Amino acid sequence: MSSLQNSLIASYIYMDETHLKDVLSIEKNSYGYPWSEKIFNDCLTNNYLCRVLKLDNTLIGFLISSIIHDECHIMNLCIDSKYRGSGYGRLILNKLHDEVATNNCKTVFLECRPSNISAMNLYKSEGYNEIGVRRNYYPAPNGYEDAIMLAKNVKK
Repeated sequence: MSSLQNSLIASYIYMDETHLKDVLSIEKNSYGYPWSEKIFNDCLTNNYLCRVLKLDNTLIGFLISSIIHDECHIMNLCIDSKYRGSGYGRLILNKLHDEVATNNCKTVFLECRPSNISAMNLYKSEGYNEIGVRRNYYPAPNGYEDAIMLAKNVKK
């Protein structure tokens, strides 16, 4: 299914407390070192840009980012494993780009594990460029894994 087809049936909406159970389930099933419920609650109550992607009545993904002045930093983007590979990650990313560009953001930043090949491929295909490395950034089974720092200009 293409991103255009996905956009016709998936809804990109504000995250609220009613979504946390599903968000936490996706988070815990996706990462070896998931965020806690407290972290998500803090994001909701401290003015972060928190969005979910729903397919009919099913929450299939979420995105947490912060906006400071004219920069957006994606802190967490995750699609439920049952829906990966169908364009929903690209859809939620493009919805964010459109949203922040209309709010005068110029650049979107993020970090990604180099071992997350599908995410790296998505970001690079969407015009993100590598701008650096954060050494020992992510917890990993044998210590820590570096993070690749990426950025994209979204100013229209």
